[in-house]
Amino acid sequence: MKNIRIIIPALLLLFSACGEATRNTATNKNENAGQIVDRKTDSLEVKLKINGNVVNGEPLLLRFVVLNNTDSAKKFCIWHTPFEPLMSSYLSITNEKGEEATYKGAMAKRVMPPPASSYTQVNPGDSLVANADLLKAYDLKKGASYKAVYTGGNMSGLVSKDTVTFTYNEIR
Repeated sequence: MKNIRIIIPALLLLFSACGEATRNTATNKNENAGQIVDRKTDSLEVKLKINGNVVNGEPLLLRFVVLNNTDSAKKFCIWHTPFEPLMSSYLSITNEKGEEATYKGAMAKRVMPPPASSYTQVNPGDSLVANADLLKAYDLKKGASYKAVYTGGNMSGLVSKDTVTFTYNEIR
């Protein structure tokens, strides 16, 4: 019984770490064709981009953009994002057969709750950009097609609706 009194608060603390409201409530001023659409939300937005064509020996870069389309500054935890050195798998990368690419990077153990230094701020109307070399983190095969989805939101508090597809090719 004493153990359950310790376990339940610990689980609640774990699930609330790095949490921030991430519910998107995009509002349309006018949905008619040709009219201006207001894309304001109450949370940060993540956009992903990967160009699979790389020169032999060059990095295969994931471009990770965090946009703040709100009227106030917003914070997020940099853990499980490219804003920190490669410390965890925060992408699900699958090939055309649905097989997940093997993650070969470091896996950090974390102290909970995250310290204040693990958060960064995005000002209203601003964005932050980070790049990560996928070849350092994942075992990707040349000529294969992949689909990448951001999965680190449970730690960072960020949500991405993007699914990015790319074919890993080396250009000579």
